[in-house]
Amino acid sequence: MDTPLPAASSDDRLWGAVAHLSALTGYFTAVGWIAGPLIIWLWKRDTSAFAGEEGKEALNFNISITIYAIISVVLCLTIVWLLVFHLVLYLIGCFHVICVIVAGLKAYQGRPFRYPLNLRLVK
Repeated sequence: MDTPLPAASSDDRLWGAVAHLSALTGYFTAVGWIAGPLIIWLWKRDTSAFAGEEGKEALNFNISITIYAIISVVLCLTIVWLLVFHLVLYLIGCFHVICVIVAGLKAYQGRPFRYPLNLRLVK
């Protein structure tokens, strides 16, 4: 069981929200959805428990989404006749955007957010 985090300051909440929302830069750059949360997590993990935890959660989620998308692309390329995987890839993108926005809003409110379907790879 995780220990509860102390109340987050407004600066901590802002950086927690930025850690989540920085993943949206991945739609404009090739590495943004991993690099943004990774940078915030590495920068804030020692100085802010809240921003560090939110950054780690965002990083894990974006690594998970990348894995799911790669699997879907591989299946799209190998099973071309099955258009279901194209729909799955589109739904993964929609799921990603919605979850990131909700997580950013929750973090800005000072409430920790745990993504669904998240592989916790970074401890």
